[in-house]
Amino acid sequence: MMKTSARNQLTGTVAAIDNGAVNDVIQLDIQGGQRLTATVTHESTKTLGLTVGKSAFALIKASSVIIGVPDDSTRLSARNQLKGTVSNVKRGAVNAEVSVQLDGGNVIVSIITNGSLDALQLHEGMTVVAIIKASSIIVGTSDP
Repeated sequence: MMKTSARNQLTGTVAAIDNGAVNDVIQLDIQGGQRLTATVTHESTKTLGLTVGKSAFALIKASSVIIGVPDDSTRLSARNQLKGTVSNVKRGAVNAEVSVQLDGGNVIVSIITNGSLDALQLHEGMTVVAIIKASSIIVGTSDP
């Protein structure tokens, strides 16, 4: 994997591609049996040589990850809603870094305000949902 400033770097395999005139929807199966949905331009799909079964990775900035508390009555438009457990909370002066352990070993890191940390009463061991819009995911390959 390349070095980037994106805190979240998840490897996987392309499971499906829904081609559009301008944008494509890429389904990426990641470790632990979870699936990410990413929206990329059709040109990017071609340039990266994305095909079903190809290895790829997802880059997600920590500031693009929203943390929610599971509630069966809440419905969201965000396609990526990954359940996990808070594994670490690091409070700063204004913001907090929240690490979420997903099934299968992946960790998703989110940067949220201290106000949100307090409002949700987030703590280690708590079950949460990491929410990521498909348009906030960068897809890449490690082809030369």
